[in-house]
Amino acid sequence: MQGRLEKPGLERTRKSLIGVGLRSEHYPYLRQNKPEKISWFEAITENYMDSEGKPLLMLENLRKDFPVALHGVSLSLLGEEFPNERYMERWKSLVRRIDPMIVSDHLCWTDQGGRYLHDLLPFPFTEEFQKLAIERIGKVQDFLGRKILIENVSTYLRFRSDRMTEWEFLSGVLQASGCGLLLDLNNVYVNSFNHGFSALEFLNGIRWESVEQIHIAGFTDADGFLFDTHSNPVAAPVWDLFRFALPRISNVPILLEWDAEIPPFPTVEEEAMKAASILAEAKE
Repeated sequence: MQGRLEKPGLERTRKSLIGVGLRSEHYPYLRQNKPEKISWFEAITENYMDSEGKPLLMLENLRKDFPVALHGVSLSLLGEEFPNERYMERWKSLVRRIDPMIVSDHLCWTDQGGRYLHDLLPFPFTEEFQKLAIERIGKVQDFLGRKILIENVSTYLRFRSDRMTEWEFLSGVLQASGCGLLLDLNNVYVNSFNHGFSALEFLNGIRWESVEQIHIAGFTDADGFLFDTHSNPVAAPVWDLFRFALPRISNVPILLEWDAEIPPFPTVEEEAMKAASILAEAKE
């Protein structure tokens, strides 16, 4: 097709399953170097929705050579102001422009009284909120005309009104809405540690047929309470959960997140390739 930009897709090989988050600190490196170890990038949706400048140009240039996933942090799926029509229109426009392989956001809320709180906030695990999540995911998928993935978030408090476990809540939402799960293994571990449940019980309770992407990251231990900071290498217990997950998934894209105290790109890339090594060992 003359004049049409052919964008690469994610070939299902061991190497191509591994990606990293696109961060502005790495723009200078990526302008000068084409990564050869990792094979795809995940970009934060909101960083490119309002920009016609260098950030969007960076993403578009990267998209010529790599598959890209768009990962949102401000949809506020269970928020008071949903749907934010202006946000939705800008989101849809970016999806059309980038043609991402995956579109995702978080199962949480982020706004109250017209103000965005810049955090991924928890909600009660009740049938009422489960029904609300299913209804709103349906609206999003109808609006975008495609499936989305929702991510399980890290939380630092729970509600007395919880009537089911997190994995029971997630499984009900996934089955009824038809969306996919972006399974964040670091968040599973952080929540299990802070709230005192078994991470393996969580993983044994979810719908693995709905898992379409995996996140791994590093947390911070603050005097015995864990925070999902993405500021360290992946911890050993999270790698253990990754090994537990591997027999239950097939050709699922895996992404390393590193969002604070960000090291040079080659360091992030090497950390991500630890997942490739574990994946290769599991298939031998």
